[in-house]
Amino acid sequence: MKQQTIYEVAVISIGSLNAVRTKDPVLNYFSNLQKCLDHLLGALAVHGWESKMNYTAVYRNLKAKGKYVAEFSFAGNKIFKIVITARTINPSISTLGIEDKPDSKK
Repeated sequence: MKQQTIYEVAVISIGSLNAVRTKDPVLNYFSNLQKCLDHLLGALAVHGWESKMNYTAVYRNLKAKGKYVAEFSFAGNKIFKIVITARTINPSISTLGIEDKPDSKK
């Protein structure tokens, strides 16, 4: 069975403003890291948020730490953070310790 890596992008509200207006995390999944970052940086730009995220930084953090985290602030208040995590889909299925059925013809 072939394993594939997908990238989970979580946008999580944080900081003191989150106590006033709580929001559930928003999750998105991408099969390609470059397309993930293109979409994410485009969405940030459309909404006026500047970001120093780049492919190399994200890739290196995913390899070294298993995730990449970027926090966004305004006027000294943390507003939200973005967490990118690599996930494996179609993992190898274990046999659960079950052995082959004996052949009754022997």
